[in-house]
Amino acid sequence: MIKEIRKRSGFAAVIGAPNAGKSTLTNALVGEKVSIVTHKVQTTRFQVRGIAMLTGSDNSQAQVVLVDTPGIFSPKESDRLSRSMVHAAWTGVSDAEVVIHVVDAPAYHRCLNSNGTSQDRLSVEDTKKVSNGLKRIDKKKIFLILNKIDELAHDLTLSLIAEFKKLEIYDEFFLVSAINMEGIKKLSEYLVNLMPISPFLYPADQAADIPSRLMAAEITREKIFLRLHDELPYASTVETESWKNQKNGDVRIDQIIYVRRDSQKPIVLGKGGKTIKSIGASARNDMQDCLGRKVHLFLFVKVRDNWQNDKSHYTETGLEYDA
Repeated sequence: MIKEIRKRSGFAAVIGAPNAGKSTLTNALVGEKVSIVTHKVQTTRFQVRGIAMLTGSDNSQAQVVLVDTPGIFSPKESDRLSRSMVHAAWTGVSDAEVVIHVVDAPAYHRCLNSNGTSQDRLSVEDTKKVSNGLKRIDKKKIFLILNKIDELAHDLTLSLIAEFKKLEIYDEFFLVSAINMEGIKKLSEYLVNLMPISPFLYPADQAADIPSRLMAAEITREKIFLRLHDELPYASTVETESWKNQKNGDVRIDQIIYVRRDSQKPIVLGKGGKTIKSIGASARNDMQDCLGRKVHLFLFVKVRDNWQNDKSHYTETGLEYDA
């Protein structure tokens, strides 16, 4: 008799300080890119559900819905968008069977030895905020992921584990380099056994639960973060204005890049339109890979000085307007 393979499914919230590597970890577990990734903090602005099909050490299968969340930090009271982002992160924890706290291990270690940069110190402060928040979480398995271990000697990562064990919050500790896939298999196998026995929640070949129009906007926003500098990426957002499927199977996508001030518009455009052409070409390539068909992408830049307080922006991304 052939033994039936048990199916499991459930949710795992991925939380942590900005730029700890949450989205990179989510992508690594899913096996493809579902969350945008940049070197800048606060790239993720809302919850993204990545769907990972994982196999346990006993060959049992689990569909783990990874809720990739915005970084947790201390937002200004006047900053509605930042408040909503942090609220979204903690909301992601409430519906999950497992909480995965991702920590930038090298940054934390540098601060312990008084060698940290100002950005490192911010990361550690935000990490401590997450740990303090997790103390109030009951009846959930909580993992600590020390990420970016490829940048740190093994004995130093062990000393960090000892530091976090003192908090008596975490059920398990994992050493991971998400960008290099190191430690991902062990984490995957462990996650499988923690998911409740249940039919899959999504089709087995679905990698993410995000509308195509929103995913396309996120891809373009990622390219803005990678191409532009200073505060401009944070002062901009992208909306997919129209999506037209064509008879030959191609798709035309029109998007608007909103900035807050007139002076920012020429920066996005670049001399002779060079910058926006570069952003568009890179975004179009990613969209074609994601959709599996030819994309005709048209980008427009407009000024909307208060877009971060536009209620429709929050509705589209699932953020709480009055968080």
